[in-house]
Amino acid sequence: MDLLGFGYAALVTFGSILGYKRRGGVLSLIAGLFVGFLAGYGAYRVSNDKRDIKLSLFVAFFLSTIMGVRFKRSKKIMPAGLVAGLSLMMILRLVLLLL
Repeated sequence: MDLLGFGYAALVTFGSILGYKRRGGVLSLIAGLFVGFLAGYGAYRVSNDKRDIKLSLFVAFFLSTIMGVRFKRSKKIMPAGLVAGLSLMMILRLVLLLL
């Protein structure tokens, strides 16, 4: 079972809910829940087959790119820097699963 992948998905989902409570952006909530769902489904697929990393890798790359740009613009660690860093670690982990 890909516990790290499910934890990553839960963090993304929980973060989108917290962001909605703080800022009230409905579109951001919907996008965060959707990306969290995709990350969870990707973790489910990795749990069934360790070599099936395409979806999880795509989600982690997407989030690292989006949040990396936000971090560069705002210079704030929370939440953009944290999510970008965790996404980069997920990319590294997923690539290492293939070796």
